[in-house]
Amino acid sequence: MSDPQNVTIVGGGLAGAKTAEALREKGYVGEIVLVAAEAHPPYERPPLSKDYLAGKAGFDDAIVHPEDWYRDHDVTLREGVRATGIDTAAHRVDLDDGTALGYGALVLATGSEPRRLDIRGIDAGHVHVLRTVEDSDAIRAEFGPGRRLVLIGGGWIGLEVAAAARGAGTEVTVLEGAHLPLLRVLGAQLAEVFAGLHRENGVDLRTDARIAALESADGAVTGVRMDDGEIIPADAVVVGVGVRPVTELAEKAGLAVDDGVLVDALLRTSDPDVYAVGDIANHEHPVLDRRVRVEHWANALNQPAAVAATLTGVDTAYTELPYFFSDQYDLGMEYIGHAPEGSYDRVVIRGDLASREFVAFWLDGEDRIQAAMNVNVWDVPDAVKPLIVAKTSVDPARLADPDIAYADL
Repeated sequence: MSDPQNVTIVGGGLAGAKTAEALREKGYVGEIVLVAAEAHPPYERPPLSKDYLAGKAGFDDAIVHPEDWYRDHDVTLREGVRATGIDTAAHRVDLDDGTALGYGALVLATGSEPRRLDIRGIDAGHVHVLRTVEDSDAIRAEFGPGRRLVLIGGGWIGLEVAAAARGAGTEVTVLEGAHLPLLRVLGAQLAEVFAGLHRENGVDLRTDARIAALESADGAVTGVRMDDGEIIPADAVVVGVGVRPVTELAEKAGLAVDDGVLVDALLRTSDPDVYAVGDIANHEHPVLDRRVRVEHWANALNQPAAVAATLTGVDTAYTELPYFFSDQYDLGMEYIGHAPEGSYDRVVIRGDLASREFVAFWLDGEDRIQAAMNVNVWDVPDAVKPLIVAKTSVDPARLADPDIAYADL
C-alpha cells in the first residue's frame, strides 16, 4: 500500500503513539486518527512496575508525547474512546460513543490485558492487577512498613513489584506455582539467580504454591488460603499471572487470529489494509524464521517504523530482535533474542553467577545463539546481536571466555 488518504490507529499505548509519530516522520501528510481507550495521552507501561511504582519518577516521564504534540503534528487523538467493531469491507471502525471512523489503512495496537484468576474471593477489595497507571497508583498505596503484600505469580511483573514493595519497607510474600520463578523463561540455572536475589532481599518466596482461595472480611482481602489450609495474611494482593493479547476486535472483524493477530513479515494482517503492532502481533519474523509474539516494550517502540515505511510506499519487513530489560534491587538486566522453552539445548555462562555479574547465552543443538541476557554487565546487546542474526555455530568454551571479544567469535 502507498500513501492511503487516511490512517486510523486503534490503541493508545506506546505502539499506537509511535505509529502516528513514524508516519509523520516519513512524510505522510494524510489524516491520522488515534483512538485511545484510556483518558490519558498514550504512555509507556514499563515504568508502572519500575521507577513510577517505586516513586522514583513521575507520570509525565512515561508519557510518549505531550498533548500538544498531537495538535502540532495534525494527529487527532480521541482519548477515553473505545473501538467496538471493524467493518473491513466498508473500511470503518465503530466507536463506543456512537461515532465511526473511516480508514484507508488501519493499524491495530490494542495491546494485552492481565489474565484473571478464577478463584473464590478474587473480587475482594485491595486485590489488584497491574496494567494501567491507576493500577500502579493503587498498588503503590499499599506499600509501607508494617503492610503485608502477597504477590500471586513470580514472573517479571510480580518480581518487579516485589522489589518496589520491599524498597518501601513492605512485607512481601511471592507465591509461584512453578518450582522456581521465571522458570519457563530462563530455565532452572538462571531462575535460581532471581530466586536467591529476592530471598536475600527479604521476600518470602514460596514455589510450587497451590492457592485455594482469597480470604476477606468486610469486603477487603485479609489473606490467601493455600491448598493445605494455611492462610497467609495479606493487607493487599497483586495478581501477576501473565497477560493475554486483546484480539476481540480482530476476531469479530474476521482477521486471522492465533495467539495474537497473525501478521506477515511486513506486520500486515490477513486483510491487506489492516496492520498490527505491539503485544498483539504474532509476527512471521524473517530473521528468526518462525512466528514470534512477545509482550516486549521494544516491539511497541520499533515495529511502528516498519509499518509507517510500508504505508508510505516502501515495503519494509520488521527484522529487529526481541529485547526487554528489568531492574530489581541492585540487579539490572537486558535480554535480546528469543529462546522459548524447548528451543535450546544448553546455557553458557560468561562471568560469575554468584556475584550476579555475567552474560548468559541460550544455544541450540548446533551451538547457535538463540538469545543472550546480560546481568550487571553492560554494552552487550549490540555486540551480541550479530552473532544471533548470523545463525552460525560458536565454540561454547570461547563464548564463555570473557577475554575473547564477541567480534572474534
